[in-house]
Amino acid sequence: MNASTIFPPHRVTIVGALNVTPDSFSDGGRFVRAGTMVDIQSAAAEAEALVRRGAHVVDIGGESTRPGAASVDVNEELARTVHVVEAVAKRIDAPISIDTRKAVVAEAALAAGARIVNDVSGGAYDPDLVATVARAGAVLVLGHARGLPADMQRDPHYDDALREIGDELEASLERACAAGVSRDRVAIDPGIGFGKRRDDNLALLGRVGELKARLGRPVLVGPSRKRFLGDVTGEPVAERDAATCAACAVAAFAGADAVRVHDVAGVARAVGVGRAIRDASRAGSRA
Repeated sequence: MNASTIFPPHRVTIVGALNVTPDSFSDGGRFVRAGTMVDIQSAAAEAEALVRRGAHVVDIGGESTRPGAASVDVNEELARTVHVVEAVAKRIDAPISIDTRKAVVAEAALAAGARIVNDVSGGAYDPDLVATVARAGAVLVLGHARGLPADMQRDPHYDDALREIGDELEASLERACAAGVSRDRVAIDPGIGFGKRRDDNLALLGRVGELKARLGRPVLVGPSRKRFLGDVTGEPVAERDAATCAACAVAAFAGADAVRVHDVAGVARAVGVGRAIRDASRAGSRA
């Protein structure tokens, strides 16, 4: 399986977020009981619901990577995720992605039924992760972030965000390929909200097609309910779904191949419109 199978060019792929954490910024604690125990069956039922609403991929994460979050012990992350992946794999046919920075978690999740590893650090946090993906023949999403979640929003700075992020993603891509990951199994994520300022995030969404053209890989973006949208609209996290839809529609128009979101149904409609406008605009320019 290659990245174009998961993120085919004829659609904008909807990646539904399923966080089995107590502290994710938007939906943390939803499937955690008594502070630590994950309600596996409720999480698996939500995965089914995400697919019914329009998700093409379900992305399961056991460690919050929101700004300010502390790292989670590997055994805790394994306990949160592996049985959920197993349960979800039995209930949906859609591909499962494991959202992790750790090779041990990636390996266990792939053995449990995941087919994609989504590493927000782009392989920088745990260099063994890309080799693990290579051995498994899985699809790898390389994200971009500067620093760790605990400190990445402390005065981030770019002179030319698109160029610098492109440079750093290109370096991550080359490292992954050198470790044995086939280039056609890699997608990239510019890391919306991960060590970026408000205007960096907005520019990335509007110019995502340039990043795709430069690196030649499918591009996933994840603006869902993030702080920069609140900075624009003044809305709290729970009220940012409309802003998320707008951001995703713009990203689809600009050339994004996939979006990772919480409000799957609303975003599915929004990206359909964004993609249709893009296609009609291109057809008109060729006429």
